[in-house]
Amino acid sequence: MNESSKFAVAIAGAGGRMGRMLLEAVLNEASVVLAAAFDQPEGAAAGKTVAELTGLPCALPIGAGPETVLRSLATTVPGAAPRACLIDFTRPEATLSHLALCRAHRVALVIGTTGFDAKGKAEIAAAAKEIPIVFAPNMSIGVNLVFKLLDTAARILDSGYDIEIFEAHHRHKVDAPSGTALRMGEVVATALGRDLERCAVYGREGVTGERDAQTIGFATARGGDIVGDHTVMFCGIGERVEISHKASSRMTFALGSLRAARFLSGKKDGLYDMQDVLGLR
Repeated sequence: MNESSKFAVAIAGAGGRMGRMLLEAVLNEASVVLAAAFDQPEGAAAGKTVAELTGLPCALPIGAGPETVLRSLATTVPGAAPRACLIDFTRPEATLSHLALCRAHRVALVIGTTGFDAKGKAEIAAAAKEIPIVFAPNMSIGVNLVFKLLDTAARILDSGYDIEIFEAHHRHKVDAPSGTALRMGEVVATALGRDLERCAVYGREGVTGERDAQTIGFATARGGDIVGDHTVMFCGIGERVEISHKASSRMTFALGSLRAARFLSGKKDGLYDMQDVLGLR
């Protein structure tokens, strides 16, 4: 495959833990080309090369801020499919800023950032009318298979089973419950015909009274370097069904996001998720 036929990928937040993992994944993937990477102007990575961050042979400099990078990747032909994709695992406020630039320059976007409020999600949906976007709370292929399994399990275990969701992440994670845990709750609630906003219980303390059978419980742990553990329990009388996923490396998220980027190559404008990418709909 020659360089001109490859889909160009840019990495946001290149100096972060996930950003460095993405750089490594792209450099080891033959079907895409690393066109650009950037970090915050005040970030320690700005001005360094990709080689200095990853130890891999790549002299590409890390840009300071997204504007110049995304303008250089712009699709200039009106109506044409974007020729490049930005992969973003930063923070909601940064991702929404990058979203506006991708929209202006017609650059496709893979969003792995979590913690968006309703307004942020609405901005993403609006932008997807003009550029193709993959937006998913977890880019892991295994986790997205688990979403499918949870839908099936909830439809079968629809009566007589209490549902509890447990998640654990590293000490640096700033949002809770995780976007993945919330998505698991949404999948289960939808399969059961419930509204997660009404039936979710986020932690228990003191004399809480007997459990409401219609609720879906969430529990969260933060500590050390846990990459990401998620378990959904369907607790019945005399048995318990548990569906779990445990990530041991962020590389699983990086590889999934590259699969999402390749999926966007040539795609029409629209909002997609990993179920679309993996053909699980």
